[in-house]
Amino acid sequence: MEETQANATATIFAVRTTANREEQVMDFIGSNAKKKKLGVYAVVHPHGMRGYIFIEASSQGDAEQAAFNVPYARGILPQPVEYKSIEHMLEQVKKELNIQKGDIAEIISGPFKREKCKITRIDTTKDEVVVELLDSAVPIPMTLKVDSVKVIRRDTEDESGGAKRDEE
Repeated sequence: MEETQANATATIFAVRTTANREEQVMDFIGSNAKKKKLGVYAVVHPHGMRGYIFIEASSQGDAEQAAFNVPYARGILPQPVEYKSIEHMLEQVKKELNIQKGDIAEIISGPFKREKCKITRIDTTKDEVVVELLDSAVPIPMTLKVDSVKVIRRDTEDESGGAKRDEE
């Protein structure tokens, strides 16, 4: 039994989900796999791909059992996915975090897309930032993922067009 598991290769399966519910489906599938002790090795949601997540499992049966009765999961695609077809979405590239407290940023995803904000706090362990919208009357702190904001101006930069100038 152990020898067949060691020689078995993991297969990647695509699971259709309700759009914007991928994270919840991943949590449910992960807990199902642990509870039922299934051969599920990884559950991945590539950034920017809505409505699908990928499960790396020892067999299609294990993947189906992990996704069985999971809310917002619409089913597993019948054919396994080849690694080379999704490799470009999964490559682990650790980018240097180029965000500092006090930076002016633009929100690039979610309901506040294209809004300008100020970074008030950075949580590197969770890859999250706390921001305050610049155009709001009352500053309300919002927690966003680091990859959903884009720095457009540094407070310390003088050459940027948004820096304060004295006009006399």
